[in-house]
Amino acid sequence: MRRFLAHPFWQGAIVVVGSYVVLKYVIGYVLPVIGVASAPVPSSVILEYMLIVLVGTLLYMSADEERWRNFRAPIRAAMVDRHRKTLRGILMVAFPAMAGWLAYQNVKPSYAAPATLRSIHPAPPNQITFRGVSMELTGLENPLRAEGSMEEHLQVGKEVYVRNCVPCHGDLLDGQGHYAHAFNPVPADFTSSGALPQLTESFVFWRIAKGGPGLPREGTPWDSAMPAWEPILEENEIWAAILYLYEQSGYTPRTWEEEGEGGHE
Repeated sequence: MRRFLAHPFWQGAIVVVGSYVVLKYVIGYVLPVIGVASAPVPSSVILEYMLIVLVGTLLYMSADEERWRNFRAPIRAAMVDRHRKTLRGILMVAFPAMAGWLAYQNVKPSYAAPATLRSIHPAPPNQITFRGVSMELTGLENPLRAEGSMEEHLQVGKEVYVRNCVPCHGDLLDGQGHYAHAFNPVPADFTSSGALPQLTESFVFWRIAKGGPGLPREGTPWDSAMPAWEPILEENEIWAAILYLYEQSGYTPRTWEEEGEGGHE
């Protein structure tokens, strides 16, 4: 066993396989279940990281001539050694079969039960805690609208959005960021009239602070890949980002007077 572990080929194989297990199962399933991560890792992200791991492993192995020669030895032996005909035959059957199986998994019809009914804008709780401090959401307005410089608030909100939100929600706030197509449902389109104009700012604060893990039952688990920003952003940073969203989209937030007149969405 020690001899195998000391061989560069098996070291590289362990690194690649171990990375896949960590990304797919530990980060993708175990951490979200215990509440450490916000959502499973999308397959496209896993593929991207696995390509990085594979290229990094090959670069490391090829950096030293002797290590590279030892790394290639088992591959070369399997391909050309006349005593490995049986192994070559197995590989010639196994690789096409594996490729066919993966292709079938991607195109086969699904017989899963229909998705549960989902509310796009589920009712928020009346009260939440933000970093251990209780906040009453009912009737809560954005405090930055009544204090300080609006220009400064918008600049802070812009910095928060560009730094944290652009990859998913996009430069144009249209839900078309670089990572948007990896999620189902896709990130919210803030330019849509069915989003920000229908929501109070306290609702938006709740969704940003608590993210997907904070959704109630009618939101259903993992129907939002939105991370919980509470541990990362300060309260005023979230309020500033909300100001920026409304200012850039050209919409005005729903007021609590409208909420009382029309009932909750």
